[in-house]
Amino acid sequence: MAATAEQITDLPVLTEAHRESAPHPVNGYKRFEIGSFRFERDEYFARIQCPTVTHVMDVENFMRSMIRDVAWGFFYGWVNFDEVFGTVNNYDSVDVFMGAYNQAYKDSGTDFTERFEPGVLQACFKGLMLDWTNAGFNPFAAPLETGSGRGPKNGSNDEAVNFQRELADRFVSLPGDTPIRSDENGRPVNRQFADVDQSEPEVHAEAGFEGQLAAFNLFKYLSRSPVTWNPSIVSIVRSSAYCPTSEEHILPVDHGNDRVEWFIQMSDEITWRVADKDSAAPMSVVTMKAGDVACMPADIRHRGFSPKRSMLLVWENLTPGLEKRYASGELPPVPATF
Repeated sequence: MAATAEQITDLPVLTEAHRESAPHPVNGYKRFEIGSFRFERDEYFARIQCPTVTHVMDVENFMRSMIRDVAWGFFYGWVNFDEVFGTVNNYDSVDVFMGAYNQAYKDSGTDFTERFEPGVLQACFKGLMLDWTNAGFNPFAAPLETGSGRGPKNGSNDEAVNFQRELADRFVSLPGDTPIRSDENGRPVNRQFADVDQSEPEVHAEAGFEGQLAAFNLFKYLSRSPVTWNPSIVSIVRSSAYCPTSEEHILPVDHGNDRVEWFIQMSDEITWRVADKDSAAPMSVVTMKAGDVACMPADIRHRGFSPKRSMLLVWENLTPGLEKRYASGELPPVPATF
């Protein structure tokens, strides 16, 4: 029976390990199974099968979405690979869904959701990415910066798949925390940020405050980002996190919020396509230019389009339990009403 969006809270958590097949005799890729889901690929497409339907995606689009789901630890809220397939982070479990947030699938009864223990699902998805990523293809990179992910099995790129986003515990440049990106630690300036000033601010601390006061050039830091659409965390103040990122081409996922988040456009331009979180119905198009600030409400999904590599600061509220307060209606989905 298809599980609807209203039924997912009653799903049991599946803890059995995932299953891998031997490499395909023709294209060389393994098939991966977990619960009722099966994932397989050929030279061009990824196929996702569940008890109600088989869904087909361009394999490069699928892998660019999957690597972010893996690297983000399923992120917060909804990670929609497209209008049909994706995951929902419940924090103590993860839902994998097919059409559960697409009105047409729900109306036809072909939506399906299954719940998994996060570590088991992460192991399946990570194994899939390690096997399906060919040499020369980096699913984190902009299309103009990497080779093709299509074709038969051809080596691997474990370094790209294992890339970890940088998460500061305090503030970048304070002693013991995330190092500044520089030539010395192998982070060259990106080709589209060649004009970004690389000088660092001077810090003159009063006696007794040495090592407690810090500053760094955020534009320099972002100009050396080796990946796209993968937010770092550069500062944490209680539950307030600054998560800047460099963006180019298309955000591979439609991110469905479980809380309000703020966007500050620091350079160039991003156009955001905004849709209803539950039905995928289009709602608006927002174009942000340098200096613009926008709020993404807690009841929408959004996907960004950046024609030139740009810098975006995402401001997140990490207060524990916040997602439940929004889901219950205790908090409105927007920060202010007029």
